[in-house]
Amino acid sequence: MLLPENIPSKAKQELEKLLNGNKNFMNGTPTAKNMCLSTLQKLALYQEPYACVLSCSDSRVVPEIIFDCGIGELFVVRVAGITVGPNVRESIEYAVKKLHVPLLILLGHDDCGVMTYANEHYPKLTENFQSILKCVYPVIDIGGQMDCNNKFARKHTIWVEDYLLKNSPIINSAVQNGDLYIAKCHFDHDTGEVYMIN
Repeated sequence: MLLPENIPSKAKQELEKLLNGNKNFMNGTPTAKNMCLSTLQKLALYQEPYACVLSCSDSRVVPEIIFDCGIGELFVVRVAGITVGPNVRESIEYAVKKLHVPLLILLGHDDCGVMTYANEHYPKLTENFQSILKCVYPVIDIGGQMDCNNKFARKHTIWVEDYLLKNSPIINSAVQNGDLYIAKCHFDHDTGEVYMIN
């Protein structure tokens, strides 16, 4: 996979590492070593993850597994539909400002139940899941309803990046200064591939 030319070198190095790990997952040849108690004990008083991943809470989307990583490598924020609100935004900001991660991956995926639910109920705010719908409906407001929920999920990932850049001075400043790169990605359930989207 060809990566965009504008990626800062540190972020590019980490993104390549994760995409290579994803190939290991796809091929059934995982190599992650940092998955034992001794690793945890070494990191008992500090952490140095090299990337932050915002992913869905979906049980089929486990960043550490699909990127072939172990303990201490990823700072993972999981929430249904990668929907963003204050707590999610601040969790990412912590990774950027305090842990100095050079890479943020926004990881949408196939067959996302949040996209299906939103498509079925738009524009109504149902009794339940209102905060989730408020984070997803703007994508429909802009582009209309989509027959393909996977396409909807990819559009939503793009919207999430725009939301974070507009609503987080910490994230926006890090991107502008070249200290952070945001990679918009999608997880294909048929192949296991994580690929970048525009």
